[in-house]
Amino acid sequence: MAKRVTGHEIEKLIQLLAKVPGLGPRSARRAALHLIKKRDQLMGPLATAMAEAHQKVKICSCCGNIDTADPCTVCTDERRDHAVIIVVEDVSDLWALERAAAMNTAYHVLGGVLSPLNGVGPDDLNIKGLIDRVARGGIREVILAVNATVEGQTTAHYITDHLAGLEVKITRLAHGVPVGGELDYLDEGTLSAALRARTTI
Repeated sequence: MAKRVTGHEIEKLIQLLAKVPGLGPRSARRAALHLIKKRDQLMGPLATAMAEAHQKVKICSCCGNIDTADPCTVCTDERRDHAVIIVVEDVSDLWALERAAAMNTAYHVLGGVLSPLNGVGPDDLNIKGLIDRVARGGIREVILAVNATVEGQTTAHYITDHLAGLEVKITRLAHGVPVGGELDYLDEGTLSAALRARTTI
């Protein structure tokens, strides 16, 4: 049995850090040690920021984004085209698309994908909220920006079926060869998708 070489508080900090995605037990120990060494510059401000986030961060009741306001700043931004909704699996996907700055539209965060094996059904996701938004009218296009996984495509088909009958254009992100990609390094699935999504030049 390994001996405990730190106090209970430090062990608790390490255990909590180890639950953060991307940090295993070893990385968590290194992160905890770094925070303790930089207590004044890092640990204090980090603790304050986390306490404020815990108190103030909310989930937007309209789109599912996280913000300190409800509705969020994306939903209340009048410069956006709110007639177009980009549907994403998670908030991290929303942030990625915003960094790309390709389109200035509204969003809808599902909170995951359909996965019967993991017990995730339609009621566990924010799908009804999307259908309700489209049914209220004023939406011209819904862009399904879900991942190209089996679960992602299943979710996309489910949403498409349930938006059928509503006057809205449904599109999805193109899948295929990435910019700068070399064909020799791509897998068969990516190449097949690229060929199916070919465009006229």
